[in-house]
Amino acid sequence: MFKDSIPNPSLAQSGPNDPTRKYRQKLVGGLRIVFGVFWLIDARLKWSPAFFHEYVGLLKAAAVGQPPWLQPWFHGWIALVSPHPDVWAVLTALIETVTALGLIFGFAQKLGYLIGSLFSLAIWSTAEGFGGPYTPGATDIGTSIIYFLVFVYLAAMQYMEGLPAYSLDRWIIAHWTPWRKIATFSTDATGWPSDHP
Repeated sequence: MFKDSIPNPSLAQSGPNDPTRKYRQKLVGGLRIVFGVFWLIDARLKWSPAFFHEYVGLLKAAAVGQPPWLQPWFHGWIALVSPHPDVWAVLTALIETVTALGLIFGFAQKLGYLIGSLFSLAIWSTAEGFGGPYTPGATDIGTSIIYFLVFVYLAAMQYMEGLPAYSLDRWIIAHWTPWRKIATFSTDATGWPSDHP
């Protein structure tokens, strides 16, 4: 009966003055950096000659065993990249490298989360064949869909907690506030949503 009238101390302290906010920002910043290191390792592998040589082959392998209604999707991608596979391989390696460095250094995070999530979906829906859970012998749904969810999580945490720690974006915004449009989902210079209490 009186339960609803008792204030929740954790809710009362949420906001810019929450004493645990800095710890959460450090935790999210650390997670972002670790995720960036994984992306950097993956990007390094993309610069190998084997990846360039097998680029179209990866797409063709993903198309095998797909249901008939998905075949046009895969054949369309194969037809698109086949004339210039090296260009597509370089573009893939560049996107992964830039995304990794953005994650590690906390640079242009809002833009990076958007590009990273869309790129993860593109990989999942092409080279990973949507994870192929409907194909015989499938053991998982693919890793790129998990990458997509991590990007969404990082973006959501940034919106709720403000800019995470260990980021160049914090320093840039302190010296040039218009950068926040590229760096953060919040609408004020402090990294908090404008309607946040």
